[in-house]
Amino acid sequence: MTDQDEPTAIGQRLQQLRRERGLTQRALAGEGYTAAYVSTLEAGRVRPSEAALRYLAERLGVTQDELATGRPAHLATELRLDLTEAQAALATGDRAAAAARFAAVLERAELHGLAELLPDARLGLGECALESGELELAREQFETAEKLLADEPPPRRAAAVRGRAVAHLLAGELRYACYLLESAIDRLNAAGLPDPDALLLLYSAVIGPYMDMGAHARAAQAAELALALAPAATDPALVAGLHRSVARTLIAEGRAAEADASLARAQELYRHLRLGTDLAKCHWMRGYVLAQDGELDRAEAELRTARSMLAAHGAELFTEQVDVELADVLRRRGRRREAAELLHALLDRLGPGRGAVHAAGAHRLLGLVAEEAGETETAEEHYVNALSLLERTGAAGDLADLCRLLGDLLRRSGRTEQALDVYRTGLGHRAAPGTTTLGPGPTRPPIP
Repeated sequence: MTDQDEPTAIGQRLQQLRRERGLTQRALAGEGYTAAYVSTLEAGRVRPSEAALRYLAERLGVTQDELATGRPAHLATELRLDLTEAQAALATGDRAAAAARFAAVLERAELHGLAELLPDARLGLGECALESGELELAREQFETAEKLLADEPPPRRAAAVRGRAVAHLLAGELRYACYLLESAIDRLNAAGLPDPDALLLLYSAVIGPYMDMGAHARAAQAAELALALAPAATDPALVAGLHRSVARTLIAEGRAAEADASLARAQELYRHLRLGTDLAKCHWMRGYVLAQDGELDRAEAELRTARSMLAAHGAELFTEQVDVELADVLRRRGRRREAAELLHALLDRLGPGRGAVHAAGAHRLLGLVAEEAGETETAEEHYVNALSLLERTGAAGDLADLCRLLGDLLRRSGRTEQALDVYRTGLGHRAAPGTTTLGPGPTRPPIP
């Protein structure tokens, strides 16, 4: 029973509704009850029976639920429509409007005891916080949603777990992101509930942290399993997200043309669904693919398109991450000063707890710019800063590459022993990608 269901609250509503209609207690009681009984109810001394609630609500011209709880008629339906509109606003990039709508739904649902709407409102607010880079707030919203769904089947909790994992991933906590996603996949499969949409969401989400940790074989396996689930999925946005995630594994395998084709499929779906932020992320990844293939002018165009779209949608953290990729392209095109200015501005906003992997990337690029300018000490300082950030994240591939850069710099400056130590550190991260930080892989879903 909520506060709205208490006898005192019911009595106050009964009295207010009666007076609004100009009825006396005797007139309201009619032939079914006595004026004394109505007076007792209005005083909050007893709770009316279900039969009395139905009778009095009918005479007052309201629903039994409205009299019992104070909940306006059709409120649940109205709030569900508001949730749909909030989700549509977020999908098209109007984050501020979406956040306001989700918050309004949350407030009214809490006020009127509509517990079934609270998880989706929290999930929406979590997604809005991710877009704006408020990672701590995002984690809080997703954790609350997961607690609200504690008694629900595992598929119902998949979106909350995925949201928590993405928040930890963006903060640089790669191991924990993998743990959350793998545990959820195992729970889902162990429960004998092979929900294709929930599994597709989780497998697609785990590809990113696997790749960042250097666990390429495990990422490729997750991509394979996700692709097998795709034909049974009911949500086209999930299928689009899958194609975007799979592109990362194809890039790592040197299959640039296939990666570009996968991204093209994702873009087509996102355009059809009018998912602006996700479409921008496709432009971002296509820029990365083109940069890897040496097509720097096209890469810059794609990255600038992505940056413009994300900035317009208020996706601050993702915009900053695109800027790291853009700076790399600018440096490779010989525009080192422009790249350095962009990177220095980024480091005021990125760092431990907020885009640690990309902050390390910014330091790495500034080290390269400094080396190219003959500023060895500055380059070493940036490499060391990048190494410190990456060691906290477990990004094995990036760590190995950075150790190579720093080792080469130390060797050229005559510090051979230090260079060997750094090389050994890099080899330790490269020797067995993922195996030092990840346990057994998640169980396979029961795919026919």
